[in-house]
Amino acid sequence: QVQLVESGGGLVQAGGSLRLSCVASGIVLNFNAMNWYRQAPGKERELVAGISSGGSTRYIDSVKGRFTVSRDNAKNTVYLQMNSLRPEDTAVYYCHFDKPTYRTDWGDIVAVADSWGQGTQVTVSS
Repeated sequence: QVQLVESGGGLVQAGGSLRLSCVASGIVLNFNAMNWYRQAPGKERELVAGISSGGSTRYIDSVKGRFTVSRDNAKNTVYLQMNSLRPEDTAVYYCHFDKPTYRTDWGDIVAVADSWGQGTQVTVSS
């Protein structure tokens, strides 16, 4: 079973920056998209940003110009650089791989519908 492990969350003042990382425990051979979602207390989970297998990126309006999603194929990692953070960005952030295909440590090729990380807390103080 391939897992996604996130890191980089924390507490930051408004206007500050954080970089989230999400590493797959297996080798990512193919995928449709790598996405970042977030869920604030009492709210539904929302899609924040994503990068396709072709490298095109998309963002929700509230983070455009402030967040940047990128990936490092060699490291099986997707990043979310968050600048000019606002208190309303406070949430648990989750990475999500859409239709990934992995090579596990055993050498097995595994294709799944999607994968989720465990979430990392981002708190922005005013």
